[in-house]
This record gives sequence, structure tokens and C-alpha cells, in this order.
Amino acid sequence: MISEAKRATIYLDPALHRALRIKAAETSRSMSEIVNEAVRQALAEDADDLAAFDQRAAEPLLEYETLLKRLKKDGRI
Repeated sequence: MISEAKRATIYLDPALHRALRIKAAETSRSMSEIVNEAVRQALAEDADDLAAFDQRAAEPLLEYETLLKRLKKDGRI
């Protein structure tokens, strides 16, 4: 584990805790390593989503009703 790591208390659902404990044992990794990796991945996905929003910010807005009309006209719904 990283020596600069910060300690935190989290509360997990009992079934989730059991699954995490089993995965840690099966993969020879600590529960902290698995949780850290999962949080990193979640934050990276959020960053990707925000970047995609920024890239599409200049696109014109399309009202929901207009979209439905187009889909119906094109025979998609």
C-alpha cells in the first residue's frame, strides 16, 4: 500500500463486503487496492463524460417533441 494513503471509514452492505473480501482473497490483493481501483475507474469515467459534454456543448439543442416527430417520420417508432 502507498505510504501516503489516507485512512477512511466506509460502510458497505454486508453482501458487498463479503464479495469484496472473497475477491481480495482470490486475487491476492487487499480490499483497499480493489476499492481504490474501483473509485479511480469511476472517477475516470466521470471525467470522460464531462469531456464529452464539453465537446458537444456547441451542438444545437433538440427538443424532445421534435426528436419524437423525426423518429416517427423516419419510421423508427
